[in-house]
Amino acid sequence: MKREPTFFESISCFIVLGAVIGIGFGYYGIPIQPLLLVAAAYAALIALKVGVTWERMEEGIIRRLKTAMPAIFILFSVGIIIGTWIYSGTVPMLIYYGLQIISPTYFLVTAFVIVAVVSVATGTAWGSTATAGVALMGIAAELDVSLAMAAGAVISGGVFGDKLSPLSDTTNLAPLVVEVNLYEHIRHMLWTTIPASIVGLIVWFFVGINTDYSSTSAGNVEGLLAELDMIYNWNVFMLIPFAIILWGAFRKKPVVPMMLLSSIVAVVIGMFSNGFTLVDGMTSMADGFSVAMINVPGFDPASLSENVTSLIVRGGIFSMTTIVVTIFCGYAFAGIVEVAGCLDKILAVFSRMIESTWKLVGVTILGSIVIVFTAGVASISIIMVGVLLQDAYAKQGLHAKNLSRTLEDSGTMLIPFVPWGVSGLYYLEVLGVSVADYWIWAIPCYLCVVFAMFYAGTGIGIAKSEGQPAARAE
Repeated sequence: MKREPTFFESISCFIVLGAVIGIGFGYYGIPIQPLLLVAAAYAALIALKVGVTWERMEEGIIRRLKTAMPAIFILFSVGIIIGTWIYSGTVPMLIYYGLQIISPTYFLVTAFVIVAVVSVATGTAWGSTATAGVALMGIAAELDVSLAMAAGAVISGGVFGDKLSPLSDTTNLAPLVVEVNLYEHIRHMLWTTIPASIVGLIVWFFVGINTDYSSTSAGNVEGLLAELDMIYNWNVFMLIPFAIILWGAFRKKPVVPMMLLSSIVAVVIGMFSNGFTLVDGMTSMADGFSVAMINVPGFDPASLSENVTSLIVRGGIFSMTTIVVTIFCGYAFAGIVEVAGCLDKILAVFSRMIESTWKLVGVTILGSIVIVFTAGVASISIIMVGVLLQDAYAKQGLHAKNLSRTLEDSGTMLIPFVPWGVSGLYYLEVLGVSVADYWIWAIPCYLCVVFAMFYAGTGIGIAKSEGQPAARAE
C-alpha cells in the first residue's frame, strides 16, 4: 500500500541527483546520461519503499515522456533545418553579409536585439537560436568576439522573445495554469524582463567598447568570404527558407510543419543555386552538410580552411540524438520522483514557510528551481508550482499575475542554466558553447529572479487582487 514519502526521503532524491551529477559530471567528466540513470535508480528505491510498483513508475516515466514529444519533434526539425539551410546557403549568406555589416564593438548588443526580434516573431528561443543565432555565432568566431559572450547574448535574446511572445508555449501555459489573461500576463512580465535586459545591454555595450578588436585579422575574414564565395552562388532566393519561418510565425502556423516546409524549399534552392544534388540534399537532412557535397570544378575539400569547415559542416537529425537520449534518461528520474510524491512533499513543506510576500515569491522561485533542475524543462515547474501556490497568492491579496510572472522568471529564464537539461544540451549542440562558459554572460536570464525578489521585498510592481487588502512586503 502506498504511503506519503517523508521530507527526508523526498529531498534525498535531489541530494543524490546533485551529488552524482556534481561529482560524476562536474569533476570526473562522466557522460550525463548514465549519471541520470543512477539517480533514477535511487529514486526508484525510494518509490519502492513508499509502496509504488514498477508498473506505476513506468507509467510516470511514460507520462513525462509524452509531454516531451513536442520538444523532441522540434529538436529533430532543428537538426534538419540547420543542415538544409547550410546546403541552400541561407545560413552562410547571413554570415557572409553579417561579417561586412556588424561591428565587433557592438556585436553583443546587436546579437541580443536581432535574436530577440526573431524570437518574439516566432515564439521560440530554440528556433531563433538555430537560425539567426547560428549565423551570429559564425560571425562572432570570425570577428574574434568571445564565443561565451556571444552565446550569452544570443541565448538571452532568444529567451527574451520566448518569454514575451504570445506565440510561446510557456507564455501561454503560465497564465492558463493560474487563470490570468495572456496579454495581462505579458505586460506584467515587463516589470522584470525589461530592467534585466537593459542591465544586460549596458554590460555588453561597455564590454564591447572596452575590448580591443584591433587584433582581428582582416585577412582571415577576407579569406573566409572568398571561400564562401567559391562554394555558394549568392542570390535573394536563399532568404526564402528564413522568410517561410517568419511567415508561419505571423500567421500562427504550427512550428514543426513550417520548419519542415522551409527545409524542403532549402533543398530545392540548394540544387538550383549551388549545383548540389538531390541526394546530398536529403543527406543533409539526416547527417548534416558535408564538404564532399560541394560541386565546384577543381575543388579540393582539403583546401578549405578550418574556420569555414567548422561553419558549414553541421546539422542533421542525428546531431540531435544525444539530446533526445538525455531527455529519456532525465525523464526517468523526473517521472519516478513525481509518481512517488516526492515533488509534492517538498513543495508542500515550502508552502508552509510562507508568511509574507517576499517569502511567497521566494518559495515560488525555490520550488521552480528545484523542479527545473530536476526535470530539465520549464513546463513541469510552471504547472506544479502554479497549481500548488495559486491559493497562497489569493490569501495574501495578490493578483495571480504575480505568480504567473514569477513562474516564468524562475522557469523560462533559468532553464538555459541546467547543463543536463534539454535547453543546456541544445545550446551546446547548436551554438557550441557549454553552460559553464556562457551562463555569466546570459545576464537577463538570472537578473529576472533578482528583480522579482526586489519587487517582492519593496512592494513595487506587485499587483493586488481587486477588493483585497495589501499583502505585507515583510
